[in-house]
Amino acid sequence: MGSIITQSYHAISSLKEYGPSAFRQLKEEAILDKLQNSGFDAVITIVLLNKEKERYYVPGQPYYSPYVGYYRNFYGYYTTIYNRIYTPGYYVTDTKYFWESNLFDVTRKELIYSVQTESFDYTSSDMLAHEYGKMIVKDMVKNQVLAKKELVVKDGH
Repeated sequence: MGSIITQSYHAISSLKEYGPSAFRQLKEEAILDKLQNSGFDAVITIVLLNKEKERYYVPGQPYYSPYVGYYRNFYGYYTTIYNRIYTPGYYVTDTKYFWESNLFDVTRKELIYSVQTESFDYTSSDMLAHEYGKMIVKDMVKNQVLAKKELVVKDGH
């Protein structure tokens, strides 16, 4: 098997670690204690702010440039224009997702990074989550919120 190259950031899902309602009834200090006792130094939130569907029409023959070669006679012109006008198109629906992510320093109790982004339909929610996570980490490294980590090569055996 080949090698896998990853960046060595360690992240854990709070849903898997604590469950969906672990912090609901807790006060701020109890939440911070719980996070610090688990060894966490930061928390990143990812929130879907809004989801919009956008529908648009795709023409069947979207050609707009002149067909000079076909215009030399009436029949060439007629068949070209007829196909451009009467070939049926179709409607497409895309979904836009609007996200917000915030990174909080657990020790200092403060917001250290915030970003809002927009994305379109993806083939799967797993792919969307993976690509979104990579994009956010890359942006945090670029803005020097996260220190750039050395790449780690893992043997795939």
